[in-house]
Amino acid sequence: MAHDKDDLLARTRVKEWVRTRFSLPADAAILVLEVTCNLPGCPPLETAVAFWEGDNRHHFKMFKRAGEVSPDDLPYAWMKESL
Repeated sequence: MAHDKDDLLARTRVKEWVRTRFSLPADAAILVLEVTCNLPGCPPLETAVAFWEGDNRHHFKMFKRAGEVSPDDLPYAWMKESL
């Protein structure tokens, strides 16, 4: 159970960093998931992020677990339109 709580806290932290980095409103939908990759050369777990601004969806991945992500791993705010 402690592992589940740690995972939830890590994903919540990433969500707040995304909200801050991209200046998203409090009601913006942000999804943070850890996904597995079975392809050769892929890390076993990646953190996938998606967020919406109106009808526009933006998304990106980081090639590490959510608990290992830091704010420096997020794309720059000026890249938002290309995500």
